[in-house]
Amino acid sequence: MNKASEIRLSGSGGQGLILAGIILANAAVIEKKRVTQTQSYGPESRGGYSRTDVIISDKEIYFPEATQFDILLALTQEACDKYIFDLKEKGILIVDTTFVKNISVMSENVYEVPFTNIVTEKLGNAITTNICSLAFLAKVSGIVKEDSLKQAIESAVKKTFVDVNVRAMKLGFELAKDYRKQA
Repeated sequence: MNKASEIRLSGSGGQGLILAGIILANAAVIEKKRVTQTQSYGPESRGGYSRTDVIISDKEIYFPEATQFDILLALTQEACDKYIFDLKEKGILIVDTTFVKNISVMSENVYEVPFTNIVTEKLGNAITTNICSLAFLAKVSGIVKEDSLKQAIESAVKKTFVDVNVRAMKLGFELAKDYRKQA
């Protein structure tokens, strides 16, 4: 990597995106990369907007917030609509089609996956959709290695939730592999 990669994780409060951003940033730190992580959310703890920006680079980072995204993860329609026009032309767009029904761009780098539905079906609860979609992002983009992401998850979540989060991570990696086979 010879440039900074700007990543925005976006959706609504309660979806765990701030935690996902912290985990992504920590995974990059484990790999000895330079990282910034910022976050913003509405006054509501659940249902309001939520976003986190992670910039990963092997060089100095001069501005901490993402402005032109290399990768955009949108877990809600509102987030997709609000941030899609800041995605670079060749950027990667990942959307949760459980909630995102309309995408206003067509590109070869668009991944439409019903993350919430899949996580609920396979793991019994939607709570780890953030980790599943983060692992998918990591796999399709190569932004961090699988082992680094696993270490970051294990150090960021409470011990009682490590197992379910690691299962969600593995599910995200598998979905990315399956998605590549279909494309």
